Amino acid sequence: MLLLLFARSVGWTREVFGPQPVRGRAWMWIAVALVLIPVVMRLVATNWSAYSVAVVLSLLFLGLCVGFAEELLTRGLVVTMLRRGGYGERLVFVLSTLYFALLHSGNVFSGQSPVAVLVTVVYTFGFGGMMYLSLRLTGRLIWPILLHAATDPTTILATGGIDAHGSSEGDGTLLSLAGTINIVYTVLALVAIFLIKNRRTTPASTLTR
Repeated sequence: MLLLLFARSVGWTREVFGPQPVRGRAWMWIAVALVLIPVVMRLVATNWSAYSVAVVLSLLFLGLCVGFAEELLTRGLVVTMLRRGGYGERLVFVLSTLYFALLHSGNVFSGQSPVAVLVTVVYTFGFGGMMYLSLRLTGRLIWPILLHAATDPTTILATGGIDAHGSSEGDGTLLSLAGTINIVYTVLALVAIFLIKNRRTTPASTLTR
């Protein structure tokens, strides 16, 4: 809510949530597919009998909150700031995605091992890249929010946790396949750095303010 109030206070709400000034290319559909396929796999693999309806609904709501907050911050405000600063779209992609990844380095203060945190940062760089490409492809921030909101809850439900597998873990084969696709996120994100055209965008609202 604070991020939303900030966007409103500086007059960026329409710019952040409205149509994107730079639309995506057809190859960016790969990013959307790579996010959706593991979500479906985890839904199928989940041991639903281990959860009550209340727990499932709570996790879905939590996922929506996380997706909204993190996407508004990184693919919304940070991307808008970088574009307004005159950065080329390639650097917008790299910096906003790297910022998203480094946000998760704070997990080291919650007791996670440095190795686990490093793996998380690498994964979130790849996942953040998929969210940026989804933003470019769909042209609206709402779609990365929903994709992100579907990822964390299905991971928790399928494995019993985000960074560890619990007693409620579901089908191991499907979870392993879903985990393999996670590796592809980072590979595609690195390749995308060279595929994204380094054009500069001047938001229309900056011309009228």
